[in-house]
Amino acid sequence: MTDDLPRPGRRAALWAVARSLLVSSGLVLAYYLLPMDAPLNGGTVAGLVLGLLAVTALFLWQVRTIVRSPNPELRAVESLAAVLPLFVLVFATSYFLLERATPGSFTEPLSRTDALYFTLTVVSTVGFGDITGRTETARVMTMIQIVGGILLVGIAARVVVRAVEAGRHRQDPKSR
Repeated sequence: MTDDLPRPGRRAALWAVARSLLVSSGLVLAYYLLPMDAPLNGGTVAGLVLGLLAVTALFLWQVRTIVRSPNPELRAVESLAAVLPLFVLVFATSYFLLERATPGSFTEPLSRTDALYFTLTVVSTVGFGDITGRTETARVMTMIQIVGGILLVGIAARVVVRAVEAGRHRQDPKSR
């Protein structure tokens, strides 16, 4: 790497932070405001699977935008600010709907906030233990989230770093 690469300006950095906060806040707001009255059935499960596929598609699209961005580091921050909350909220929604469909799936009833709290303790690997899955379905969903979180942190983080490197390499005329 060379120090001759252009650095993003303060204005670009502020806009990136503002957009990141807006996207993250908008996703959390949507989580709390969207109606979740549908029972957990085949259609709902299909919707959740589509949600995970949407997270994957969004991530792949974001990697492409990082490589092509004039400020790949800032674009990487924005990308993570969209993908991580979406991943967490897909699981929080699934836990909330599972508890509504099958009360007692967890050690205590889950409100939206409780479902989000449980999801964050799992994804952060803190796992306080105050809320745990009781049913096999709840435990399987939690295992899927754990594996997804490991993949997101392990593989996706590496992909983002490589995309930033590719974006910087694309901008450096000496590397061609």
